[in-house]
Amino acid sequence: MRHRHGLVEVIAGPMFSGKTEELIRRLRRAVIARQKVQVFKPALDDRYSATHVASHDGDQFQAEPVASVDDLAARIAPDTTVVGIDEAQFFDAGLLTLVQRLAQRGVRVILSGLDMDFRGEPFGIMPELLAQADRVDKLTAICMVCGNPATRSQRLINGRPAHYDDPVVLVGAAEIYEPRCRVHHEVPGHPALAPQEGSPHDRRAGLP
Repeated sequence: MRHRHGLVEVIAGPMFSGKTEELIRRLRRAVIARQKVQVFKPALDDRYSATHVASHDGDQFQAEPVASVDDLAARIAPDTTVVGIDEAQFFDAGLLTLVQRLAQRGVRVILSGLDMDFRGEPFGIMPELLAQADRVDKLTAICMVCGNPATRSQRLINGRPAHYDDPVVLVGAAEIYEPRCRVHHEVPGHPALAPQEGSPHDRRAGLP
C-alpha cells in the first residue's frame, strides 16, 4: 500500500511535552495500516536505547541510529512509505532537502524535535522544517515551577540555570532539564532578556 501523496509532519515542543510519544503513536498506526515503516534517530542520542526511539515514560519503537543525513538517506528502502525521524534538531541542513524529496515521491515523513534550544532560541533546522511542513503540531509540557503550560526547556547545571554562553548541544534528561513557562524560564546572560534602561519600546509597553 502506498500513499497517493507525500506528506511532511512535524511534532515540536519543549522537553517532556510528549513529542516522542506522539511520534510513536503515529508510527504504530501506520504499521497497523500495513504501511512499510522505517524510523531513524541521531546516533548521539543514546539516553534510553541505542536502537529505539524512546519517550521519557519508557515507550519505545525500533529505530536505526544514523551518524549523518547521508547515512539516513542510504538506508531508506525503495518500498518504504512512512519515514519517522526523532530528534530532528540534531541533523544538518541536508535533512531539509531529503525530507522534501521523500515527500515528492509519495513518502509520508514524520519528524519530532525541539523547536527551541535551552536559551529559548530556534534550534538548528527546526524553523525551516516547521515552515515547509504540511502539518505542524506544537505541544506543551507542564511548568515545574507554576504548573502552567510550558513551552521552553530549562537547563540546570548543579541546580542552577545554565548560562547563555554554555554549549547548545548537551543531551540529557530529568537531571539537567525541566520544562518551564515563559515567565519562569531563566537564561542568565541572554542579551535579549537583559534590562534595556530607557528603551522607548519598554516605556510604551509600561515595562521597567
